[in-house]
Formats: sequence, structure tokens, C-alpha cells
Amino acid sequence: MKILKKVAIVVAFLIVIIAISGYFFLRHLSHKGVPDYSQDIYLKNLSEEVIVYRDSLAIPHIIAQNDEDLYRAVGYVMAQDRLWQMDLLRRVTMGRLSEIFDEDFIETDLLLRSLRIFDKSQLILSKTEPEIIKALEAFSDGVNQYIEQNEKSLPLEFSVLGYKPDKWEPAYSMNIIGYMAWDLAGSAYSSEVIFYKILEKFGEEKMKDFIPQVAGRPDLVYPDFKLDGEKFEFIKEITTHQKVLQDIGAQIFCGSNNWAVSGEKTVSGMPLFANDMHLGLNAPGIWYQMHYIIEEKMNITGVVVPGQPLVVAGHNDSIAWGMTNLYVDDIDLYLEKINPEDSSQYMFNGEWKDIEVRKEKIKIKGGEEIERELRFTHRGPIMSGFKNLSDVISMRWIGNDYSNEMKGVYLLNRANNWEDFKNAISSFKSVSQNFVYADAKGNIGLYAGGGVPVRKGNGYTIMSGETDEYDWKGLVPFEQLPHSYNPESGVVASANNKTVGDDYPYYIGTYFAQEYRIKRIRELLNQKEKLSMEDFIEIQNDESSVLVRKLQSDIIDILSKAELNELGKKVFEMFTNWDGEMSAEATGPTVFESFYLSFARNVLLDDMGEDLFYEYYGNSSLMRNFIENLWTNKEMKWCDDILTTDIEEGFDEMVVKSFKDVIVKLAEKMGDSPERWSWGSIHKFTLEHPLGGVKLLSKVFNLNRGPYEVGGSFHTVRPFSYPFRDPFKVDNGASQRHIYLTDNWDKSLSIIPTGTSGVPASDYYCDQTELYVNGKYHSDMFSKNMVIRHTKYTMKFIPGE
Repeated sequence: MKILKKVAIVVAFLIVIIAISGYFFLRHLSHKGVPDYSQDIYLKNLSEEVIVYRDSLAIPHIIAQNDEDLYRAVGYVMAQDRLWQMDLLRRVTMGRLSEIFDEDFIETDLLLRSLRIFDKSQLILSKTEPEIIKALEAFSDGVNQYIEQNEKSLPLEFSVLGYKPDKWEPAYSMNIIGYMAWDLAGSAYSSEVIFYKILEKFGEEKMKDFIPQVAGRPDLVYPDFKLDGEKFEFIKEITTHQKVLQDIGAQIFCGSNNWAVSGEKTVSGMPLFANDMHLGLNAPGIWYQMHYIIEEKMNITGVVVPGQPLVVAGHNDSIAWGMTNLYVDDIDLYLEKINPEDSSQYMFNGEWKDIEVRKEKIKIKGGEEIERELRFTHRGPIMSGFKNLSDVISMRWIGNDYSNEMKGVYLLNRANNWEDFKNAISSFKSVSQNFVYADAKGNIGLYAGGGVPVRKGNGYTIMSGETDEYDWKGLVPFEQLPHSYNPESGVVASANNKTVGDDYPYYIGTYFAQEYRIKRIRELLNQKEKLSMEDFIEIQNDESSVLVRKLQSDIIDILSKAELNELGKKVFEMFTNWDGEMSAEATGPTVFESFYLSFARNVLLDDMGEDLFYEYYGNSSLMRNFIENLWTNKEMKWCDDILTTDIEEGFDEMVVKSFKDVIVKLAEKMGDSPERWSWGSIHKFTLEHPLGGVKLLSKVFNLNRGPYEVGGSFHTVRPFSYPFRDPFKVDNGASQRHIYLTDNWDKSLSIIPTGTSGVPASDYYCDQTELYVNGKYHSDMFSKNMVIRHTKYTMKFIPGE
């Protein structure tokens, strides 16, 4: 017994030792990438000392004496906080994800390589001004010096995945242009295929019911602007690869809100400015907050995309600018005719042309390498593969055209007035945005910057590729793009809504956001004679729904005549008394959003069949537009359930059926006490790390944060939206919120959903999240004196080895 006791003691002791050793090993692994923000660093190629002040949120404020020193320091500082995220985005743009993950990413890599992003980056570099090249080279040098100095203390992800980052090159920074362009193309490519399938199944007349009816929409971004005078199974694969990119946090833009009001409408007598860009909610977030000062030359603050050194949206001491997606239709798909005697040729203008073939070698984690082929026509990549040679689809995409958004952002950072601003955004071709503007002299404006193709056709379905009839003929000249400068209303605003009136001679797009956010924004901007910072805070966090207002009265009128059980009557009474606020605590949003999805299924599933319906349903934007079309024209024939033969259902019957279905489902899921059906209890977001899908990793290293209960929806100004395919898991929201006061930049406010650091063990990984969820902000300090007064950490970069 004594021996057994001794053995047990020894075993227990060993277990404790192993546990302690394991704890310290894991702690070392998780914390080794956490930087010391107070450590002075020697940097090669530095001409003068650079100081980095960090505030209580560890946001870096970098003060340098010249451009090259500044951007070298920016590269080092950004790598301190976001190196693995930078490397992940680089791999996305290069189609090199399989190297660090596994063979599951081969098809995604092929898709990304077909976009030829790196080819374009090299072309841009060959034509870029020397001062921008020097900035990118200095930035790359700063990143590489960080990698060199910290080879043994790289972030956790490199250790988990078992690799080290390559040296950074200026072309990798340029790659961000190509990826942003692809990301902004949105669902245009999948929408065109879906419309083509609907056309084949239902014919042209019925297809019109599904096309967003933008022609009749009165709420325009530029209301006063006038000018003078089975085939397509590949699209499911593309959509799947896009979802993969979203899951690893590589999505850039989606929707957005921005607005500015003139001094005539503000308490201060000077313009007020607001911007919140909407994208996927992940950790780390896509934006990195930075502030640069070059003594007596430049002072600029805002958000930066990790991997490049320039402020994408923000303000300097003269102007502020922000962006919303223009939703230009800049992708077209073409059905190509293949030579039946030679599958390497396609028909164009009466002649067989050779298909360009590019062989790609893809390395897979573990050492294996495979070779695959990509094929191109003169328009761009063939997206459908060659499984069925009679159905080959090629893609024309604006991202393959020459553009230099890096130059545009470089010039925006240095712009002093409206003319400088216009000159800067004229470089945008592949990335199309509504650029909002306000300046310290009292001016406001909005300009649609980007590449709008000039082409024949409706732009929303697949076209014949046999001739050049539907090829693009160029781009709309910059001067003819919609814009507004100091309008009489004193207000400029955009929320991805329809750009301009039907008399505009060029086709911009079909897939604009519905008008609910812009209606509410303009409603709030016009409620008061004079607006303040506090008013802008309330607007950005507003959860009142114009969509609910539009649909609720019809639903109540129809249900008031229906026979409901006791639970149904109780829910109906609550719904009737609901004020349309999409707050997390309310039960009305739960019923409304559930009804909205149930109504869509009940109306269309029987006609479309499961495959086509769920493909259409998965494109949330198209489904929203169909419901709006149907609500506007309730006599459309889609409401009749073809599976029932004894009755012809109409719009009213579908409303009643959908409401009753919702009551049953919510009772099963949330209990039979509707007062407990709070919206926030099912409408949540989790900040997921790209490796957070591995539960053990997430738990051990605390990679994911949340869930957080939130209100709002896709139709509110505070835009926490969810994919219809996975209700009600929030996957999209404001990626940043900025409110700028042009009369005193130091009083400006900002917030992001995560934090400065991309290192999960850092105190600054998600330290802004609670503020963000609760609609709060932090001070966006600008003057050097204010920065120094609020400094928590100080680091110096010193010239030397």
C-alpha cells in the first residue's frame, strides 16, 4: 500500500508538472507575437528618428520628418499588429491558400489565379510615379525588417500552420486593388446566371418579375444631376469559393452609408461628415486605424487596409472623404461557341480564335504540387471549365482593366480641396465608389468615381460571345459620372441606392440596395433645422425600419380578417402594437423577419423547385427585390400554390399562411411565450478568426469573440444583416463608424468592431467591441498636442543596425 501511495504521489506530481509545462508552453505560443509598444527599435535605411505614440486603444500615431521614413515605420508598425492578416490577404490575391491550409483550397486558388491580380499589379507598378514607388518600397522594407528582427516571435498562426512569411514586395500591396475590385463585384456574376436559369424555366415575361425594378425608384444618390444632351453548375462552385474567402475574413466591401451636411444645417456653422462602410464581421477586422504626421507637410488619420500603407478613408487637415459601394455592374458573362473540331478555339466575328492556356502549379500543404490549366478568351477567364464543351462561359471584368487606385488614395491623402479630390478619384476604375466629401472651408460634395462600362444590352443576363456586339466599348468619361457639389439642399448622402435618374444615358447597374436606409437617413437629416454631433451619433445607430412601415399595415389589415388560434392572436396583438424599432430587446423584429423569409419560401418554392429556389434564395439581394416587386404588384401570379388543386391562393392567403407557419416554428424554437421572443436572442454576431472554426484552437487560444446580441437588420441604418441561407446569424455590419467635425478635427469620433491588434492574446485584439455593440465611440485625436497628452505608449525608431 505504501508503494502504491508513493507511485500515486509521483504520478500526481508528474501530471502537475506536465500541466504547468503545458500551460506555459501554450502561453508562450499565444503571447510570443504580442509586441512591446514601448521598445525603441533600430531601423536600417532610416534617415531621421521617427516617434510612434499609441493611445489607450494602442492606435498608432506616427510622427516622421519625411515620406520614406514615415512609410518605413508604417510597415514595421503594421507588421507588429497585423502580420499574419497581411500574409493571408497576400495569399488570397496570389491564389496560394493551399500552401498553408490543404487541398480543399485548390479550386479557390484556381479561381483567384484566373483573376490575374498579380499580373495587373506588376503592370501598375511599371507605370506608377516614382514617389509612390518609393513609398511602397519603404513600406515593404519596414515589414521585412520586422520579420527579420522577430523571426523567433512571429504571431501564433505561423506556428500553428507551420510556415514563415515570405519577404514583402511592393506588388503585394498593389494586389489589394485587384482583390477589392473582385470583392466589390458582389453577386453580379451569380445573379446573371440565376436570371438566365429563370429565363429558361419561365420565359422572358415571367423573368421580369424577378428583376429589381430600379426604374421607378425615386430616391437617388444624385437627384439633381443631369447631363447635356444545368449549364451553369460552375457558378455554385464560384459562390462556394467566395464563401470560403468570407469565412477566412478576406472580404473587403459590401454595403455602406455616408453623408455630409453643409454649415447652414449644423449647430457649429461648418460641415459635419459621417461614413460607415459595411462588410463581414471577423477578427481581426479588415480596417487598421492609423494616424500619420510629417512635420509641416502632412497630417492624416483614418483606416488602412493591412498590406498597404495609405489611408483609404479618413481626413487630413483640409478635407474628409469616405465611400459607399456604387454597385456598378462591372461583370458580364458570355456564352462562347467552341469549335467542334478543335476545342482550343472559340468563335469571334466569324473567325475561330485560339483560347489562351495558362498552366498553374499549385503547392499543397505537406509538399505535394499539382498542375492545372486556366483558359482565357480575349474578354477574360473561362469560368465554367470544360466539362461540357458546348457550354463555355467567359467573364469580362473591370478588374482586368488598367487602373491605379493606389495613386488615387495617395493623392486623396494629400488633397486640399474639391479639385484635388476629383483629380484623385479620377484614378479609380476597377474600384467604383460614391465618394463623399467635406472640407475645412465649408464645402460638401459627392462623386461617383469608378469604371462604368459602355455596352449594349441589359447587363443582367448572359450574352452571346460570338461577335463583338456585346463587348464593352470603353468607360463613361469621368466628367460625365454623377456628382454633386454644394447642393441647395445642403445635404449629400448615399446608401448603395440607385445612383441617378432614368434619363441618364448610361447603364450603371441593376443590383442597387433598396431605398430603406437612404429614406431613413434623409428623413433624420431633415427632422431638425440644425444638426449636431449627437444627432449624427443617433443616425448612425438608428434601428427604425422604413421597410417595416411599408409592409406592417398591409400585414395587419390582412391578418385582422384571418382566423387565428389563441397564440396567433396574442402574437398578432403584439405585432400590431409594435413601433417598427428593430431593437435587440423587442419581439416584433423576430416575428417580422421570420415572416419575411417564410413569405418568400411559400410564394416561390413550389414554382421554382428546390434547386433553383435555394440558389435564388441564397442571393439575399435578389430575393429582397422580388418581395418588393410582389408587394408593389400584389396581382402577380406567383402566390398560387401549384401543389394545391382545390384552391387558387392569392397574396392575402400567402400572408396568412406565412404568419401561421412562423407562429408554429417560433413556438417550437423559442417556447410559447412570445414576450420572450426577443430579436437579440436569435440575432447575434460572433467575431470569428480564420482559424476559429477549429474548436480546440479557438478554445485554447481564445480566437473567436462573442456572440453579441444586436438589433437592426439589412433595412436599417444600423445595418446588422444576415444571409437568408443561415438566419439569423449576423455576418455583416458597419466595419467602422466615423463622424468628423470640419471646424475642429480633434472632436471627431471613430470606432471599429474589433481592435488595433490582430494577435488574439493582445489586450487590444477586440477591446473596442463592447463600445461598438453599444453604439459608443472613441475620440479620434488629430492634433499633435492632443495625441501627446493622451499617449500610453511611446516607441522610437532610431537610424542604425
